[in-house]
Amino acid sequence: MLMKTASQSLTEQLANRFAERIKSRLLASGARLPSVRQCAAQQGVSASTVVAAYDQLVAQGLVEARKNRGFYVRESATAQQNRAQAAITSVANKSLSAFESQHNPVNATALIRGMFSGHSSKPQPGMGVFPPDWLETTFLSAAVRRYTSGPALQSLSLHYGEPAGDSGLRQALSQKLSTLNINAPASQIITTVGATHALDIVSRTLLQAGDHVMVEEPGWAIEFARLNALGMRILPVPRTAAGPDLDVMARYCELHAPKLFVSVSVLHNPTGYSLNPSRAHRVLQLANQHNFHIVEDDTYSHLAPDHATRLCALDGLQRTIYVSGFAKILAPGWRVGYLAAPTGLFERLLDTKLLASLTTPALLEKALAWCIDQGQLRRHAERIRVRLDAARALSVKLAMAYGCTFAAEPAGLFGWVDTSTDTEVLAQRMLDEGYLLAPGALFHATRQPSTLMRINFATTQHAAFWRVFARLTQASHQVGR
Repeated sequence: MLMKTASQSLTEQLANRFAERIKSRLLASGARLPSVRQCAAQQGVSASTVVAAYDQLVAQGLVEARKNRGFYVRESATAQQNRAQAAITSVANKSLSAFESQHNPVNATALIRGMFSGHSSKPQPGMGVFPPDWLETTFLSAAVRRYTSGPALQSLSLHYGEPAGDSGLRQALSQKLSTLNINAPASQIITTVGATHALDIVSRTLLQAGDHVMVEEPGWAIEFARLNALGMRILPVPRTAAGPDLDVMARYCELHAPKLFVSVSVLHNPTGYSLNPSRAHRVLQLANQHNFHIVEDDTYSHLAPDHATRLCALDGLQRTIYVSGFAKILAPGWRVGYLAAPTGLFERLLDTKLLASLTTPALLEKALAWCIDQGQLRRHAERIRVRLDAARALSVKLAMAYGCTFAAEPAGLFGWVDTSTDTEVLAQRMLDEGYLLAPGALFHATRQPSTLMRINFATTQHAAFWRVFARLTQASHQVGR
């Protein structure tokens, strides 16, 4: 209840109470405040006190009075702009076709379904994760036990988690990012259901159907498919060893005014390339000049050197948004990811998360925070990197022995391999042998024949796969003669 004190009048207390609720979004734009009579009865104050408090809120720009209708939470300037832009876009889209409708967009779900089907016990070259036995640990179960025994489990199960994510995990993530020279306080971090969810939150917050988005090509198949499904106009940017092709980006900026650039700066999927500092600075200059944001997907950060060039470190989270997760290195089934964003975008991104998933699982987030704080994740990642280095060396040797060449210097988890045969056709034949391939066509915005394929170094260090590959490739060449 409100109580009159020497420092604050009842009017000030009441105005502050409503102001806090409006600013924290507990009272949404357009919400109607209680009538003067209702509010007076609820708070135990006079009607004149309520009127004075409402007048203060009007003066602060938080509330507007509508004649004969009452007092309403005022719509923010950002919300007004978004609503106006949505109306414009809706009209414009009636005369716009979907992105490159004359082309057949890549269907990445085929690869995903293959990954989840469990149709074969053989090591799968097209998989995007480490084999389960690589990820087996004892500390994961110990971490979960800490929060599933006694009253902790009940507390974490019977209440929603914090909207932005567990505060302990966000603090641990902030400290982890500092080792990458990314200054991201916990107040700028939002946890998500994996890195893909984080990318989706960014897209749904910053983009509307019909907007142009620059994406590196070759690139992650799921990102092309996801943006296409949202109705975005994809602008493929060739990815080189130094970074994205700046000339192509500049032309896109002049012609299409893109809203977003999606980049994998470090250990790019599928090439393994890492951005160099000079190219990174020029990308940021383009972003500032042409007013677009950059989302930096650092999914493979645990496999890369801490000193690798990252756009978010150079930019200080001004135009950049950092995205990462733990499915690749720790526990695919936990689906814990996160994003770090500019202060000015934080609330909008959080709203999108809340609309889609309310909150994220606090139990797993607390367990993950413990793994990070105890150094378990760091030591686990070090062991994985050592094992991966050995697997990569063997896989490269086998690939070359069986007639393949590498289109990019082997690095990280994936190899970008030239097979000299149409890998989309080859992929269908390999399925008959129990092997799931990731053909090059998957990594382009529109389907086109390719002799390239992405291999997982952790699952292609066995000669048995390469013998089958060589037999089918040779058969394919003979048929083509």
